[in-house]
Amino acid sequence: MSEHSPERSVQLAIEHTAKGAHVAVLALDNPPLNLFEQKVFDDLAAHIAQLVASPPRAVLIRAEGKVVSGGVDVHLFDGLSPDEAEQLWTRSFASLSAPLEALPCPVVFCAHGLTLTAAFEIALACDIIVAGPRAKFGLVEKVVGLTPSMGGPQRIAERAGSGRARELVMTGDLYDAATLAEWGVVNIVDDEPLQRARELAHQLADGPTRAHAATKQIISAWRERGIEHADAVTPRISGELFATTDLRSAVRSFLEDGPGKASFLGE
Repeated sequence: MSEHSPERSVQLAIEHTAKGAHVAVLALDNPPLNLFEQKVFDDLAAHIAQLVASPPRAVLIRAEGKVVSGGVDVHLFDGLSPDEAEQLWTRSFASLSAPLEALPCPVVFCAHGLTLTAAFEIALACDIIVAGPRAKFGLVEKVVGLTPSMGGPQRIAERAGSGRARELVMTGDLYDAATLAEWGVVNIVDDEPLQRARELAHQLADGPTRAHAATKQIISAWRERGIEHADAVTPRISGELFATTDLRSAVRSFLEDGPGKASFLGE
């Protein structure tokens, strides 16, 4: 199933794995540079809200064209007051980064080419980033006297350390996929990034979705209040999995047939 609309700058399609699991594919499609104009923000937020209301078992975010995105359309910033800018970024966190991170399923981002500013920050809100060897990434907001304001600095710091976050943001340089993989920002570099990202999304969708959601909850608890808090909530989060169909059937499968034979329904 797909929802392709020429009026929409972000397309939503639903793919099915060989085992029948649903994978939602969001494709940025705003040629020629996939700039984040207001309609891109609005369309992406609308699709994410749809996925929150009816979660799939995995999400893949990708882009059409030669580049993932040339960044934010700077016309959006012209004449904004401080209060208006604050509202813009508040809406962005509330409608993009926060719900994307909170989806109860794995989210994979595919970067095949240049990935700047808002697109890079969206990638950083995903669980796993797959990049092509020619992909380049940048938080280049300094060219207009701005700092990245959709969560980029703090998420770079989480993945690569605060020193790397300062370097990447303050220099405004472009960084290749291999460098960011070495830093721990990019997870996988592959010559066929879309194929690899799609295969990974399908693989994850066929897995224990409720367990993946629990993993995300535990990591979120650590991000919010540290290891002690994550340790405190893990018994409850993990314990709740013992009421799921997937865990019960997988335990029986392991005992009767050995490891790796179980099938998961996401229930």
